Amino acid sequence: MAASKDTLFRSVDMTLTQLYVANEIGREVVSALGELGCMQFRDLNPDTTAFQRTFTQEIRRLDNVERQLNYFRVQMEKNGVGMRPIYDFANTIAAPSASEIDELADRSQSLEQRIHGLNDSYETLKKRETELVEWRWVLREAGGFFDRARGQTEEIRQSVDSSDDAPLLRDVENANSANDAQQSAAQSFSVMNIGFVAGVIPRERMGAFERILWRTLRGNLYMNQSEIPDAIVDPEKNEEVHKNVFVIFAHGKEIIAKIRKISESLGADIYNVDENSELRRDQVHEVNNRIQDITNVLQNTKRTLDAELTQIGRSLAAWMIVIKKEKAVYQTLNRFSYDPARKTLVAEAWCPTNSLGVVKSTLQDVNDRAGLSVPTIVNQIKTSKTPPTYNRTNKFTLGFQTIIDAYGTAKYTEVNPGLPTIVTFPFLFAVMFGDFGHGAIMTLAAIAMIYWEKPLQRGKQDELFGMAFYGRYIMLMMGIYSMYTGVIYCDAFSKELSLFPSMWEWQWPENYEPGQGVVKAQRVE
Repeated sequence: MAASKDTLFRSVDMTLTQLYVANEIGREVVSALGELGCMQFRDLNPDTTAFQRTFTQEIRRLDNVERQLNYFRVQMEKNGVGMRPIYDFANTIAAPSASEIDELADRSQSLEQRIHGLNDSYETLKKRETELVEWRWVLREAGGFFDRARGQTEEIRQSVDSSDDAPLLRDVENANSANDAQQSAAQSFSVMNIGFVAGVIPRERMGAFERILWRTLRGNLYMNQSEIPDAIVDPEKNEEVHKNVFVIFAHGKEIIAKIRKISESLGADIYNVDENSELRRDQVHEVNNRIQDITNVLQNTKRTLDAELTQIGRSLAAWMIVIKKEKAVYQTLNRFSYDPARKTLVAEAWCPTNSLGVVKSTLQDVNDRAGLSVPTIVNQIKTSKTPPTYNRTNKFTLGFQTIIDAYGTAKYTEVNPGLPTIVTFPFLFAVMFGDFGHGAIMTLAAIAMIYWEKPLQRGKQDELFGMAFYGRYIMLMMGIYSMYTGVIYCDAFSKELSLFPSMWEWQWPENYEPGQGVVKAQRVE
């Protein structure tokens, strides 16, 4: 008996089929049937766990390749490198061969190692550059601190030393009066056993840093701090951070060690600064040279990294589609059972009855390409199992059917509520909307999306526009019905229209007085 013609009124007739596929072409058969998209395979290994199935190793391997491709995508977004859209590829649905998949896996492995190495080198160099920039700021600001400290030695001594046994600053100055001012200040700190800690700390932690130091050391310290005017980019988070430079003078090695621990616990970076101005000048010169060298290396590394990511971005979208399809193929193959006597794969699948001819011709094409003399056998099985519901749709009815499927799916051969929804849904919307002007705008917008639907499909869509474009035919119907109800309501852009005179009129009495009743009667022509 010939199969009935598929209609929107009911779900299509389904047939349970049994396939005997040669083991050599199992992957190619599933891939070809997947491109048709009209078969639902049953799981013939329900008692087997996912780890015990035949093609688990292949799926794990593809998972690793997919992870590598996602890593490339993340690195491209991080470095601002664009990816070629999937719509630019002429033939993305063509299933690759097994050798091409192996080649892609090997290539992605080598590319991951190269990108990972370049990225690590860039991050290491960037971190080192940030440290050198901070060190340069510390050297610059510390020079001013030391210059001011030479005129405040008495204040420093009183701040960091309350012991009567410590040498007085004036005795130190008298003993070193023959030396120049720069050497005198340096020797003063060393004779008084005054040490210092210099570094940078995030600005928002500066207040807590000062309070903790003051309470921990009971005020036995002398501290200078200044703000760095330029924001410093954190290489790990890639965020701008405002920091302060600090120099802390204290008496005794134990106190200096305690200051270092407190500073590091609050996220401060400690840097080496010499007391002597000439040595500090040499340090600044050395730091500037090292920053220049690292900047040059960073630029070369960045150009190399961007070039590699740009090359990957030309094919990344197609690779991701290919890997997802390949994973779906092996996940479907795990639903098959293996017949060791015939050395074939056995599968069961629901298929629309009217599509059996297309399925058989597709399987024959796969056999011919593989050069096998044994054909793939397709048997129709009589069963009492309830078939799945499959409603054929087109680009006009797809949106309406999706609305129905969001609430539930009709039973097999039950009347499809998606068909009357094409009229009822937009009409009920129009009863609520009821505006001719806004309905016309909605209609024109839907017509524009329908007219340019092919270029719009190839373009990039955000979430809001993608939702509107998916339901463009729904918008068209809602706009048309809104114009219809707007005419009935005599409403356009929330303004009253006098298109149709009312069939009712008020009958006012001749000597009308407030509070007197008024009769409304049907107009008599």
